[in-house]
This record gives sequence, C-alpha cells and structure tokens, in this order.
Amino acid sequence: MSLQVGCPRCSAPVAPTGDGEHSCPEHGVIVPLWRPTTASYDEFAAHLGHGRGFPTYLPWPLGPGWRVTDFATMAAPGHPARATMTCVSGTSALDGPVDVLVVSEEAGSGLGARIAGLGPHGRTDPGGEVGDGPPTVKVRIGSYPVGLWPVSVSGTDGEWDRSVVVGEAEGRWLWIVLRPASAILLLRDDWILRDVSETGPQLVALPFGGPAPPW
Repeated sequence: MSLQVGCPRCSAPVAPTGDGEHSCPEHGVIVPLWRPTTASYDEFAAHLGHGRGFPTYLPWPLGPGWRVTDFATMAAPGHPARATMTCVSGTSALDGPVDVLVVSEEAGSGLGARIAGLGPHGRTDPGGEVGDGPPTVKVRIGSYPVGLWPVSVSGTDGEWDRSVVVGEAEGRWLWIVLRPASAILLLRDDWILRDVSETGPQLVALPFGGPAPPW
C-alpha cells in the first residue's frame, strides 16, 4: 500500500528537499499531492488519512458498473489538507465511457485548474465566470443545494473533450469535470455528492479499480 507524491499543479516529478518538504522544478516548494498508482480500498483509506477530515466527495450512490478509478489529497504532513479529488468512471447510453472528477479545494490550490486543463495557462482558480448569473445546475451535498457555473476551456488543449462546472461548498471551490463534454447532461438537480471522509465501514462495499484518466 502506497501513495505516490507529486505536484498539485503539474505532472513534473518532485523531489524531497531534505527538511520534510517537496520541490517541483516548475513551481518550487509545494504542498505535496498524494495519489495512488492503482485505486483500491487500502489506498483510499490512506487517502482519507492524509485528508484528516477534509471533505472527499463522491457521487452517491454509484450507478451499476461505476467504479472509483482515481483519487488524490493535497496535504503536507502535520498540516491540514488543502484539496481532495475523486474520479468515478462508468458508461452512459448516450456517451459511452464517462469519467466524473470532483475536486474540493481551498482557493489558490491549483488542483482543480490542473484537472480542468486550465493550469498550463497560469490559472489556479476558476475566475469570474462563477457566480455570473443563475447557476447552470445544482447538486446536493447533504440537504443543501450547491449551484454550479460553467467554466470555459476554450483555447486549452483538448477543449472539446470535457465540460467543467464550478461552485462553492463550505467555503471551498467545488469543481466537477466531466469527460466527454456531452456527459454534462448527466448532472441534474437531484444529483447527490456525499462526503465520505467519515463514512467508515460502508466504504468496503465501494468498487475500486480500472484505468485512471490522464490529467
């Protein structure tokens, strides 16, 4: 069981600095990102340990045939986490294979922007599109509706391969990235995200495995 350490803002390899920190050749000293080589229950338990109660959201319940294929935590040892990510993968009748990535993060973390494809353009946060006019869709976290606004990926690499919506939940950015872009139609106002950071034994029943999407 092991989680690999990386940079939350890019895929460049990181190195320990010798004083308990990690350095990225592109972004200097970073808050490390912990990610599994293969998604499994044991690795997910380690992920939750790194998160130390920071929300980890999953679409709930998972549909038949859907699996948890990836997850990550942005946290320095001994400090509160700054971001978490989960990915669930399955199929829909209209879209075929689908990946749904959910990021909860403190402002300025940069993980959501990287996964959305905005990171290479120097962005760490979604920008002024969020909150401009009524939300495109709402999802539910517990009993609370959370509004989500579309964020343009025009001009980024692979701009037609994904849809990105962002809102705010519990004072943090909430990103949902769907691939392919047409999978945005899966989001409905009765769509539920569950914080599984304190769920416990129920997670044993979660299906894990399968290829993680590139990001």
